Amino acid sequence: TRVVYKVQEEQPPNTLIGSLASDYGFPDMGHLYKLEVGAPYLRVDGKTGDIYTTETSIDRESLHECQHLLPGHPCLLEFEVSITDLMMNSSPRLLEGEIEVLDINDNTPNFASPVIPLSIHENTNIGALFSIPLAMDRDSGPNGVASYELVAGPEAQELFGLQVAEDQDEKQPQLIVMGNLDREQWDSYDLTIKVQDGGNPPRASSALLRITILDMNDNAPKFEKALYEAELSENSPVGHSVLQVKANDSDQGANAEIDYSFHQASDIVRRLLRLDRTTGLITVQGPIDREDVSILKFSVMAKDKGANPKSARTQVVVTIKDMNDNAPSIEIRGIGLVTHQDGMANISEDVPVETAVALVQVSDRDEGENAVVTCVVAGDVPFQLRQASETGSDSKKKYFLQTTTPLDYESVKEYTIEIVAVDSGNPPLSSTNSLKVQVVDVNDNAPVFSQSFTEVAFPENNEPDDLVMEVSASDADSGSNAELVYSLVMDPSSKGSFTIDPDSGEIRVKAMLDREQRERYEFLVVAADKGSPSLKGTASVAINVMDRNDNDPKFMLSGYNFSVMENMPPLSPVGMVTVIDADKGENARIQLSVEQDNGDFVIQNGTGTILSSISFDREQQSTYTFRLKAVDGGDPPRSAYVGVTINVLDENDNAPFITSPSNATYKHILPHTSPGQQVSKVKAEDIDSGVNAELTYSITGGNPFELFQISPHSGDITLEKEILRKHHGLHRLVVRVNDKGKPSRHGTALVHFYVNETLANRTLLDTLVGHSLDTPLDIDIAGDPEYERSKQRSNILFGVIAGIVAVTLVIVLVVLVRYCRQREAKSGYQAGKKETKDLYAPKQASKSGKSKNKVKKSKSPKPPKPTEDEEETGLQKSLKFNLMNDSVSDSPRIHLPLNYPPGSPDLGRHYRSNSPLPSIQLQPQSPSASKKHQVVQDLPATNTFVGTGDNNSTGSEQYSDYSYRTNPQKYTNKQVGELILRPAVAPPLHRGAIWTEVWE
Repeated sequence: TRVVYKVQEEQPPNTLIGSLASDYGFPDMGHLYKLEVGAPYLRVDGKTGDIYTTETSIDRESLHECQHLLPGHPCLLEFEVSITDLMMNSSPRLLEGEIEVLDINDNTPNFASPVIPLSIHENTNIGALFSIPLAMDRDSGPNGVASYELVAGPEAQELFGLQVAEDQDEKQPQLIVMGNLDREQWDSYDLTIKVQDGGNPPRASSALLRITILDMNDNAPKFEKALYEAELSENSPVGHSVLQVKANDSDQGANAEIDYSFHQASDIVRRLLRLDRTTGLITVQGPIDREDVSILKFSVMAKDKGANPKSARTQVVVTIKDMNDNAPSIEIRGIGLVTHQDGMANISEDVPVETAVALVQVSDRDEGENAVVTCVVAGDVPFQLRQASETGSDSKKKYFLQTTTPLDYESVKEYTIEIVAVDSGNPPLSSTNSLKVQVVDVNDNAPVFSQSFTEVAFPENNEPDDLVMEVSASDADSGSNAELVYSLVMDPSSKGSFTIDPDSGEIRVKAMLDREQRERYEFLVVAADKGSPSLKGTASVAINVMDRNDNDPKFMLSGYNFSVMENMPPLSPVGMVTVIDADKGENARIQLSVEQDNGDFVIQNGTGTILSSISFDREQQSTYTFRLKAVDGGDPPRSAYVGVTINVLDENDNAPFITSPSNATYKHILPHTSPGQQVSKVKAEDIDSGVNAELTYSITGGNPFELFQISPHSGDITLEKEILRKHHGLHRLVVRVNDKGKPSRHGTALVHFYVNETLANRTLLDTLVGHSLDTPLDIDIAGDPEYERSKQRSNILFGVIAGIVAVTLVIVLVVLVRYCRQREAKSGYQAGKKETKDLYAPKQASKSGKSKNKVKKSKSPKPPKPTEDEEETGLQKSLKFNLMNDSVSDSPRIHLPLNYPPGSPDLGRHYRSNSPLPSIQLQPQSPSASKKHQVVQDLPATNTFVGTGDNNSTGSEQYSDYSYRTNPQKYTNKQVGELILRPAVAPPLHRGAIWTEVWE
């Protein structure tokens, strides 16, 4: 079957053209496909027979076979593929095929010159046609020239047009004269002619058509024949006459003189033929070879010599006649698995009969009888030719050169095969070619070692290239099959440690061995002969590395850093070191000691534990450094040193220290200070380190209005709310600074702010600050207490007036109701006395309330020994109320003087028994009044209160839940604080306040 494929030119590399197995049913397994003819344009997949393009692009216009095709003839690229059955080991099959290379539009049509001159006589008739030189396109078919277009300027647009005529499969552009030409008005015109092919996408180019207006020449030459044909024998001598064209012109003079020239002729035509411009005689001017070109097709143009020359064209076809001038060609090449090199083929002596050793191709470039070739093998050799394909032509045949009898290397080692080919020409021509076939011996004996296993001992710390041992093997074959080459096969960890001489079998160590890295090496020694295929034998080798004392003790780390807590007791373990020695036995027995021993540390041999002989204090010394020495038991001994650093870690044994502000200082704040502005900053230090020195700031007292806020990280105090009239006066903030240790420690600072327009009375302000330092921290000092009292009095006054108005309205209502009921009773309605009494019940309750208020407002001097009734009156007299906030949401606070005279009554008992409001509930854990009301004693001006982090404060810090407001006009040396009583409900306060709790 002849294989035919089609493919477009200029396909990219590795484009699949076709699959022999899929398309034509050839086997796709167990066979080898090999491209015999078709390179470098094609390649074949050896397994599937798929045919692909290569890096060498297939250009239809550049292929030698397709350069001189007649129109309509396909462009064919021939190829041959051999198919070898790998399983049967039989002779290959030869498959011939051809690929039709389809044209693509890869060439642009172009005119022969960018400027096309054209002369037209004046007074030329309208409708006259003038031929324009054709544009050339190397593509063919639809991709060739398809159309022409004429672009004219405004001066020539009405004078010229374009007509395209079909002439012998060519599109001939012709210029049409559409108007009267007058050389005296306009003697030349420049037009643009465009040409476009029919490809997709189309390609186009243009040229300048320069028209010159001449005097009239109205007769064009005319050929005697429209087509001239001739035959020309190849190898015709130079000057040989081919044919003569003849054209006539009816004009006279110069207008009748004719000049002949080639038109649309290829370079080959111009190279091989010569045209006489005067006579029209065509002669040979170059070597004519039919094998190069078989037909010459061109046009001849006849142009008169008039002022406005006219021309005519005729077609000329010259057929080249074959001569027997080519001897047959014999090509011998490898086939299948048999390759040739320098005219020699190697074949094993055990191949079966009829094994193909070469593919012989015989061809003749002549045609007809001159190309019929006969091919034979000359001489008495066990080889013959067998035709490989039935599809070949008489001018090209292929044969397999195959064996006829079994080969014997011992009898004949080499054959020279001569092949003779003779054609059928007259006289016949012949040629010969030869091939040398070398018979290859079969390697059938493997090498054998004298010992299959060898074990040796070899000391470490050797010199490179020291001899370890020598191995030897023998091979029963002869020649190259008996020549042995030694090699080693090792695992990746041993690779490169040993080498072997490939000829002698000496095994040498390549580098210094180290027993501590590896004690034993095992590998294989391979002896391979030089046969093809090579046979191998193996033996096992084991090398035991003997130890030497060549390693120092080695600490596991290059330096040790241990961290211990301060205040550890002596003889506590502070760290452990590990030391190793890669040697064995006594060489690995290690003794440890402390270098620069000052008695602070000792080390235990065996465990490597470092003990401290002292107790650590980080604030005195935070780091200890020394060296440890390790000595092995070798002879001579080896030693090693390592540095040890003991870092003493911090314990939270120091409380924060307030550096600013001083407790006795104050900061003046104007009332119009805007919220969000920083008004002060608390600074503190902690001599501890790490998290124990990280500080947080908080306000724990003295901020009942939440007027100030402190940043927990920076200590910045900012004003949070707008300053009101009630905020005027002295404010004392109790700021607590905690570290983040566990347990946490803290320090306390007093920050004073004075809110006022001016600082006129500094003496009074110093007195207030002094009283603040003597006041317990649980009492709030914030703002002006007189402002709240005046506001409270106003509220009471408004309440009394509202009460009077309400009572008056009730009385009026009662009178009206009573009057209405009396009238109803007179009209027959019976109202009981109980109803009348009920109507006056609210009035009686109101009177009783008023009497109680009067009792609470009464003030009587306290007798030296008061009775139980007098105790209540004396206690109420001593009470001073200060309403802290005027809103329901802010709990009002009542301040109780703390300077109780002797014999003061028990507040809880008194208000449980006598107060009409809920009684005070004392918790069992509440401290006594005498302890609860102690003042801050001897508060330093620049010091702060400190704590241990257990939430138990010192001094008066434990009373931080109480608030205090200063009254500059009420301060005395004894009266420095007031007890906080919180209301249970939030009605308008009066002198009879509601208390729910005394201690928190």
